[in-house]
Amino acid sequence: MTSIFKQAHRIYSIFIILLFSLLFYPFYYLAAQNPGTYGLLNQMRKLNSRLCSFFIGAIFRFTFEEPLSDHQPYIYCSNHTSNLDIMILCTLARGRFHFMGKDELLKNPVLKIFFKTIDIPVNRESKISAFRAFKRAGENLEQGMSLIIFPEGKIDDGHYPPKLMPFKNGPFRLAIEKKIPIVPVSLTNIWKRMWDDGAKYGSTPGICDIYVHKPVLTTNLTINDSDELKDRIFELINSKLVDK
Repeated sequence: MTSIFKQAHRIYSIFIILLFSLLFYPFYYLAAQNPGTYGLLNQMRKLNSRLCSFFIGAIFRFTFEEPLSDHQPYIYCSNHTSNLDIMILCTLARGRFHFMGKDELLKNPVLKIFFKTIDIPVNRESKISAFRAFKRAGENLEQGMSLIIFPEGKIDDGHYPPKLMPFKNGPFRLAIEKKIPIVPVSLTNIWKRMWDDGAKYGSTPGICDIYVHKPVLTTNLTINDSDELKDRIFELINSKLVDK
């Protein structure tokens, strides 16, 4: 019976997400026509995320080590275990922000409008694609636009409960080059609500705990410190994970 409920909740959650995506799409489309209104895309997907989470019963409970600034650009680095993660980071992010994600998302009916405009797709198998993506991200950071990235590169579908996978180097080198603080984010129990897309175990309503570490400054670091910075962020995120 529990399994039936979880699968039913997953189907309901997909319905809610698609429903609100359709309702918001005309507004997304209009805002996407002009770079001057791209900021509205963030505000609308933040609202969309809050509405979807409310109706599927996913309660986002944030714990902050210290308050974040609305005016400081950050690089948000988070573990990645669930399709809910994007909604969580949209809700968390301050000011103007954009995501970097795999180029397969250009085919996603919900997310493609963002990855064709404000967000940055990247083919992780191509060094040229990665170079161009991080160059564009660096330019956006210089303009005060925060970056959200999942440094594992993908959801680990090989372990349940999920384990934190090794991080890619790109975001840490970028943070040092641009002197941008990194905000490590531990999505502590989100996989218990929905693991990956929920296809295997379904999903459930409930509290989603998110631990937001204080920003890690990069002002006095050099490129030679990028591996050490990567390891430090890994340990911070991993330290708060449930059943790690």
